[in-house]
Amino acid sequence: MSPRWEQNPDIRRGNHVVYHLHAHLVFVTRYRCEVFNDEMLTRCETIMRDVCESFGAELAEFNGEGDHNHLLVHYPPKVALSKLVNSLKGVSSRYLRAEYTGRINRIGMGSGFWAPSYFAGSCGGAPLSIVKDYIENQKRPT
Repeated sequence: MSPRWEQNPDIRRGNHVVYHLHAHLVFVTRYRCEVFNDEMLTRCETIMRDVCESFGAELAEFNGEGDHNHLLVHYPPKVALSKLVNSLKGVSSRYLRAEYTGRINRIGMGSGFWAPSYFAGSCGGAPLSIVKDYIENQKRPT
């Protein structure tokens, strides 16, 4: 079989779609409070992995520092990224606030856990310049 038809585990298939969608997400704590330690980051990763699975997505990578988290999410096209983000932030906030109440209250974050904004960047595949050239050089019928 030609290499073109070899199965790639990163490329997923649905009934009417073939996709390879990744998003780099960054969530910042409210007021950039340094609230995370290693234990909290590990728990946060578990929570976010479960949320992704409930959306049919995969949390490919996760890491963070004291005041923010980075996620690499492989998600299906039927998922609105904003709804996934809303669920990731909401569920993780509820669980982390319940499980680490003393630590969070001691730092004084107020009523919210996450800052209201977030970063989302698409990633993977060819650079934009290559994609633009490819589209521009299609053999358009005359």
